[in-house]
Amino acid sequence: MKITRRLEFDAGHRIPQHGSQCRNLHGHRYVLEVSLAGDTVADAGAANEGMVLDFSDIKTIVSEHIVSRWDHAFLVYQGDSVIRDFLESLPGHKTVVVPAIPTAENLARLAFTTLAPLFEERYQGRLRLERVRLYETPNCWADAEAL
Repeated sequence: MKITRRLEFDAGHRIPQHGSQCRNLHGHRYVLEVSLAGDTVADAGAANEGMVLDFSDIKTIVSEHIVSRWDHAFLVYQGDSVIRDFLESLPGHKTVVVPAIPTAENLARLAFTTLAPLFEERYQGRLRLERVRLYETPNCWADAEAL
């Protein structure tokens, strides 16, 4: 069985070497979909009987490790030193330095590699993170999937 939880957040970024508008500082209303696979709980009388996982548990984990960190932040590539230095000079500014250029593809991959071991460990292999889909706009998204 596969289940998916959808969460939304707002963040800024830029693609430094992009040949068009995305090289400028701008932001998006991102949508993150997290899909897990596993068997439904068969323990009679359990609070989560018949579920792969309670959707609120997915929200808690994803919010703690991705959404709360990225929401209303500027996601800046560690190699974009001019913008990184500028953002870090702003008192109290929420800047998140990421290891790769913050394209939808790279952010989806980063979310996936962050979340996969958390679900694996917390649920002792009973669940598997199958896919993270990150919408940059309603019409454009990237999928990071389990191999």
